[in-house]
Amino acid sequence: MKLTTRNYIIEQLHHQDSCRAAFGKVIEHYSSPLYWQIRRMVIDHDDANDVLQNTFLKAWTSIDNFRGDARLSTWLYKIAINESISFINKKKTLNQISIDDDDSFLVNTLESDTWFDGDEVQTQLQRAIASLPTKQRLVFNMHYYDEMKYEDMSEILGTSVGALKASYHHAVKKIEQFLGQND
Repeated sequence: MKLTTRNYIIEQLHHQDSCRAAFGKVIEHYSSPLYWQIRRMVIDHDDANDVLQNTFLKAWTSIDNFRGDARLSTWLYKIAINESISFINKKKTLNQISIDDDDSFLVNTLESDTWFDGDEVQTQLQRAIASLPTKQRLVFNMHYYDEMKYEDMSEILGTSVGALKASYHHAVKKIEQFLGQND
């Protein structure tokens, strides 16, 4: 969204008579990027849709708390990331997996996902990414797939740019190591 459009949308979100229509535009604009951010975290298409729906529900019910101090996209990404992490933790609990364990169990759902059309190389990459700690996986996905700037990630994740660069570097090294071991 352009800056002037974004400011207009934010203003419309705070007026009862225009809030629904403005939120519809927010959903239309952010559904795809948020879906892919969530999908890379939870892996499964149906789970990603559920988490996306929860993200927008939480945003809708909290819209009065959005003051516009941060960008709308930052606020929505924070909600989506928190919802993704909560979903993964719930899934770990249901599967009796320690919260401290990595999220590689999610890759099993990838292989049974009818929406996944990747080959063996793509599956191996997803296994490597899923084996990363949550924060490193987030940083890797945001920088590698979304080509998000470290400054924007810093605003979303509340982490310094230097720490994010280090997390990305460590993630890349771990992925390379994982793929090297599985050749």
